[in-house]
Amino acid sequence: MIKKVLVANRGEIAVRVMRSCREMGIRTVGVFSTADRTSMHVRYADEAYLIGPPPSRESYLDMEKIIRVAKATHSDAIHPGYGFLSENASFSQLCHDEGIIFIGPSPYGINTMGNKIMARKTMIAADVPVVPGTEDKITDDQKAMEVIREIGLPVMIKASAGGGGKGMRLVKNEDDVIGAIRAARSEALSAFGDDSVYIEKYIQSPHHIEFQILADKQGNVVHLFERECSVQRRHQKVIEETPSPLLTPEIREVMGRYAVAAAKAVNYEGAGTIEFIVGDDLKFYFLEMNTRLQVEHPITERVVGVDLVKEQINIANGNPLPFRQEDLCQTGHAIECRIYAEDVRQNFMPSPGRIKHISEPLGLGVRHDGYVYEGFEIPIYYDPMISKLIVWAKTRDEAIRRMKRALYEYKITGVKTNIHFLGKIMKTPDFIQGKYNTHFIENNMDFLMAEDDCDALCQDMAIIAAFVDYHVKKEMKKPLLVQQIGSNPWKQFGRKQGMAGW
Repeated sequence: MIKKVLVANRGEIAVRVMRSCREMGIRTVGVFSTADRTSMHVRYADEAYLIGPPPSRESYLDMEKIIRVAKATHSDAIHPGYGFLSENASFSQLCHDEGIIFIGPSPYGINTMGNKIMARKTMIAADVPVVPGTEDKITDDQKAMEVIREIGLPVMIKASAGGGGKGMRLVKNEDDVIGAIRAARSEALSAFGDDSVYIEKYIQSPHHIEFQILADKQGNVVHLFERECSVQRRHQKVIEETPSPLLTPEIREVMGRYAVAAAKAVNYEGAGTIEFIVGDDLKFYFLEMNTRLQVEHPITERVVGVDLVKEQINIANGNPLPFRQEDLCQTGHAIECRIYAEDVRQNFMPSPGRIKHISEPLGLGVRHDGYVYEGFEIPIYYDPMISKLIVWAKTRDEAIRRMKRALYEYKITGVKTNIHFLGKIMKTPDFIQGKYNTHFIENNMDFLMAEDDCDALCQDMAIIAAFVDYHVKKEMKKPLLVQQIGSNPWKQFGRKQGMAGW
């Protein structure tokens, strides 16, 4: 059984994994770059080791260094979190070769589903509906034009090894096809070391809906229902919720069956996500599979009542799933907001820096997954996400009201954040009514960027509150001074001088 886990990641996801390990009685090992010396995950781990300078390729992406630390600390397993090495088949294989358990899928599962072209072919063979497009990478511009004329514009040019919106181009006119393919190839090569791209039909008014799956080593696979991830900016998710306000119970059941079939098609093991693109007509198509834990996994945990990290570890231990599909259900509604250190009014540019004050929201139905604290310096080298704010309530309307309240309570000074922007989303009629798709932010940008008097006043009050709080704390750190009254101040209060506790 796993007794010690090295968490090969940083920030909030490292802390989140370590918390589940602690509950299971498993010791944890943290790794960090010089930029993360004071990060909370370093403090929280039972042991922590420096693995290199700030650039990821010299620290968090250096497989050999991480393996050396794992072996030196006698770690039984490595949990990769998300990002970095979480979907790296070579790292999964290296762990296996070194006798270390990789808490994730097999190299075969990562390779098959990580390569978008291979994944499409696999899903077609498994009769899972896929978006019309090419089954092989595009190597000839003329052939690309023939395919596009056959399936019709608009289309998406997508990197085979892609993710996070990189190596992706929307093409609406034939004259733009060749330039888009070349630009996508160049970006894909820079981001993933692989310039292969393919073509998919672009679905109008698309909804991005993903299904969480768990699969054990005995061949049992279940889905834990869906997450609605259509509130996106530049193909990056900003807000997620579950259940999806779009799906009917009938469509949910069918999509869940296809998600399980997709995982079984590659003999998948561990936690993963089957992502679908869904039109307004509720026709859905396989988009891709993420062979790792997702950033937005807490909303599933809250609605379904399953700790996904614990289940990952149990699966890695060889244990069968403790539940069947019919044992799982959705209870209530959950929403997650991603809190970023970014300047919304400067095109969402990252805003790293030192946090002067932070007041995190509390109360019934609120979960906060973070890793920063007052005085912490947010590094410039990594994704600027500060935390994830999750709320749960019995109904969607109540969950929205609870998120509004939680965002109102969330105060950070020293760096710019998107908290105010997220609060505006919660007030947008399209979001409140659940009538939105992946174009939501661009379609509502005027409303989201408008700043009324009340909003400006709230921001001013937050700054004033932070200023007062800072100085109150500063004064409280000073030694207590007693004003002298007469020759013996202690006599005035009926106490003896030097009395213990005064």
